[in-house]
Amino acid sequence: MAQENLSVVLHSQGDLRLENRPVPEPGPDEVLLKMHSVGICGSDVHFWQNGQIGHYKVTKPMVLGHEASGRVVKVGAAVRHLKVGDRVAVEPGVPREMDEFFKNGRYNLSPSIFFCATPPDDGNLCQYYKQNSNFCYKLPDNLTFEEGALIEPLSVAIHACRRAGVTLGSTVLICGAGPIGLVCLLVAKAMGASRVIITDLLEERLTVAKKLGADFQLTVKRGHGAQQLAKTVEDMLGAQPHITIECTGAESSIQTAIYATRSGGVVVLVGLGAEMATVPLLNAALREVDIRGVFRYCNTWPTAIDMLASGQVNVKPLVTHRFPLEQAVQAFETTRQGLGIKVMLKCDQNDQNP
Repeated sequence: MAQENLSVVLHSQGDLRLENRPVPEPGPDEVLLKMHSVGICGSDVHFWQNGQIGHYKVTKPMVLGHEASGRVVKVGAAVRHLKVGDRVAVEPGVPREMDEFFKNGRYNLSPSIFFCATPPDDGNLCQYYKQNSNFCYKLPDNLTFEEGALIEPLSVAIHACRRAGVTLGSTVLICGAGPIGLVCLLVAKAMGASRVIITDLLEERLTVAKKLGADFQLTVKRGHGAQQLAKTVEDMLGAQPHITIECTGAESSIQTAIYATRSGGVVVLVGLGAEMATVPLLNAALREVDIRGVFRYCNTWPTAIDMLASGQVNVKPLVTHRFPLEQAVQAFETTRQGLGIKVMLKCDQNDQNP
C-alpha cells in the first residue's frame, strides 16, 4: 500500500494547496478506495474563492471534492457486499445517526449528516479515501469511472425532478444551462417530459443544451424583465410550463420562474443564491404555484446507475476538460473561468482514462 496520499486541500479563502496526507485505515463498516475520477463542483470553487457558503465556513484545512468514483483496495471486517477490486461510485452524504430524517427516508435533511467537502468534513479529492461501505455503489461493467463520478450531479437532477413531479407529458422550463441545468434537462426528458425549454446568458451553453435534447433555447439578456421573459417562454412553448426548475439562484431568475409557471404548477429551487430574495410571492399564492426547495438528494444512486447503464441518459458529453490530480490548481482555475462544462480530475497516476 502506498504511504503517500496526495490531496487537494483548501486552507482558507483563496489558499488552495496540494499536500500529502496519511493513507486512512478503514473501520469495520468502511472501505478504502483508490480514487480515480473526481469532478469539480461549483461549490468547491465557491469555498475556494469565498471561504464559505451560507453558514458553512472554512475554519481549518479541508480536502475538497465530492463528485467521485474509485476502486476498492481494502475492506473493513464487517463489509460483505464489496470486495477488493470493485469499481464504485461514492455517495458523499452519510448520516451520522438514526434520527427522524434517516427513519423516514429523507436522510439528506439530517442536521448531523457527514458530507464530503462541506466544513468541517473532508472531501475525496485525493488518491486514497475511506468511505462508509453502504454509501458506495458498484458500477456495472459498461459504465466508466467518469460516469460514476457524474452520478453525484445527476442525483441532484433526479431529486429535483422527483420533487417537481416530472412525469409523462410534463412541460418543463429550466433556468440555467450550467452542469446542473443540463443534467436536469437529461433527467426530465428521461422521466417523460414532452417539451423542455432552457434559458441561459451564454449562447454556447444553449448550443450544448440543444444537442442534449432541449426543445427550445432562450438566450437571456441582462436587463430583461422577469414578466417579459415569462411571456417569451409562454410564446415559445405555446403555453405556460407545468414545472420550472430554477438552477441559477439569481433573484431575477427566481422571479421569472414564478411568473412563467402555469397556475397550479410547481417551481423547484435548485440554485443557491442570496439568503434573502424579493420574489412575487402573492402571484404564486393566488395562482397556487407550489415553491419547493431542493437540498442535495437522497435514495438516488441506484436509479442513476440504472439510467446510465440502460442508456436512457448519457452524461459523457458533459466532461469537457481533464487534468491529472497534480494539476488541480489549474483545473480549479479552468472551472472558475467558466470554461467548458465539467472539469474532471484524474487521481490515479497509472490510469488516466475516462
